[in-house]
Amino acid sequence: MTPSTAVMTELAPHGVLRTAINYGNPVLAQRGPDGEPTGVSVALARALAERLGVPLQATTYDAAGKVFAALEQDAWDLAFLAIEPVRAAQIAFSAPYVIIEGTYLLRADDPARGVADLDRPERRIAVGQGAAYDLYLSRTLTQAQLVRAPTSAAAIDWFVDQKLDAAAGVRQPLEAHAAAHPGYRVLDDSFTEIRQAMAVPKGREAAAAFVQAFLDEQLRNGFVARELAASGQGDVRLGMASGTP
Repeated sequence: MTPSTAVMTELAPHGVLRTAINYGNPVLAQRGPDGEPTGVSVALARALAERLGVPLQATTYDAAGKVFAALEQDAWDLAFLAIEPVRAAQIAFSAPYVIIEGTYLLRADDPARGVADLDRPERRIAVGQGAAYDLYLSRTLTQAQLVRAPTSAAAIDWFVDQKLDAAAGVRQPLEAHAAAHPGYRVLDDSFTEIRQAMAVPKGREAAAAFVQAFLDEQLRNGFVARELAASGQGDVRLGMASGTP
């Protein structure tokens, strides 16, 4: 799969692959021992840059909302974000390559048994501002109040420090917090499935098609699964290559 002139113009207009890496979802990106970003999204970006024959220029953000906001400043040509209707007006998404559960972290003695129990007038839920689950819960909660922290990691701290009722987020980091801090638990069910995708700015049709074909190849050849396992995230559900029945 050789990139055309149109693909190069749309994906690497500055001679590098300018990529936004979101630390707000630790399933997809982590800080390595040397401080450099690692994880499946970084591996995919690096492999795509190699396919294009250009250097990778990765800029890290601590929240998905900040990645989305940076689009206005023409700060990136490739990003890794959850598919959301609010974002789709400005972003062209690939099919999802990872599907992640959004759920709640609670105190162990909270009587709630499922996500529906949290949508009550007296409930206050911490969430990372602009994250996929913030956007989803803003559309779907009818009674509970969302308390927006600057990042998803901060949402857990706000939940604890401000004595809120729950923290909303990706299941894996919530479960990691509960495992490390007695007195907390994560609900068994989920309020949504977060579909993580590769993304390019809207209107770059050649770039979007090339990214989709590239991602399909990496899903089919096991690259995505291997990189998730290598970063300690092998328990998440993979998406399927487009056109797969």
